[in-house]
Amino acid sequence: MWADTAKGACIVLVVLWHVVMKDYLQVDWHIGIPLPGAWGTLGEQLLPLRMPLFFTISGVFATTALARTWRQTARSRVAKFLYLYAAWLLIHTAILSAVPDFATARADSALALLEQLTITPSNLWYLYALAAYFVIAKALHRVPRTVVLAAAAALSAITASGVLATPGDRGGLYQNLVFFLTGAYLRPHIERWAETATSRRLALSFLAYASALAVMAAAGAQRWPGVWLAVGLVAVAFGVTAAARLARSPAIGGPLAALGRRTLPIYVIHMPLLALLHLVLHEPISNLGFTGQIIAALCYPAVLSAVVIALCLLIHRALLTLGASWLFELPRLRSRQPRPGRQYATAGEVAPPVG
Repeated sequence: MWADTAKGACIVLVVLWHVVMKDYLQVDWHIGIPLPGAWGTLGEQLLPLRMPLFFTISGVFATTALARTWRQTARSRVAKFLYLYAAWLLIHTAILSAVPDFATARADSALALLEQLTITPSNLWYLYALAAYFVIAKALHRVPRTVVLAAAAALSAITASGVLATPGDRGGLYQNLVFFLTGAYLRPHIERWAETATSRRLALSFLAYASALAVMAAAGAQRWPGVWLAVGLVAVAFGVTAAARLARSPAIGGPLAALGRRTLPIYVIHMPLLALLHLVLHEPISNLGFTGQIIAALCYPAVLSAVVIALCLLIHRALLTLGASWLFELPRLRSRQPRPGRQYATAGEVAPPVG
């Protein structure tokens, strides 16, 4: 499915961005060639694509849940994502405290942890945002969609212009609501856009995205109200088109779709894992000779991203084998109804799948 392919591509780009910014660019490079800067620049060009596309696809998948009752949505989406956010925030805080030189925000006090749990989400903010977005979308379901989208677009534009204070990852929380709502409200149009994607549209949408980035950079318009939002919408149009075309290629679309169905474990595990790998790899990479550093500067981000993703999936499988599915799913409340005698399941009763 093209949407799974898009999610798979997004999680790869998220991991790559964190590898580049939090590990690769922290290496002591002494090659005299701006290869590290090139990787950083590439990552910056993908900023309007990564999370906007991720949240658009999340909105597309959210339509069924939003159609359910408040009670059903509250447990299956809101409570689930808040629980996962809180659980993994504690895990991240514990592991990251052992790697103080790793370049990412962490809670260093009880008050800072409370702030991350409530008003200023951590680098796990995607989970926090999904819970908040489901509440907003559900609460405003009687308000005309054009009004809700316009308000979310205004919030995104105001945030991008720097008017609002956005400590931590609060900026991403404000800016991406419009993309989630776009996916939820315009799902039929997005699906039609994907189904009718052609190679010509792929080329044109890529050209539009590249041109928008170039114009924004040349004019220094990143902070102009509405510009970042407009570029993000162009990026999403390109991303959906690219995902639809890639999904038709089993060699590329198949693996990406498989990753797209496993984004949660990769998302929650990759940051502390990257921090531990940084602790091990920083000095050896920094002390390589000229030839070694040239090779590392060229391919290190791609190789390490692939290693991190593979290890995340292995750790996920190991945790499930050990019975730790509660790290990836909201635990089910057991029924306390008395059972008078031994009961046997009928042929139609099966256990829910885990993971």
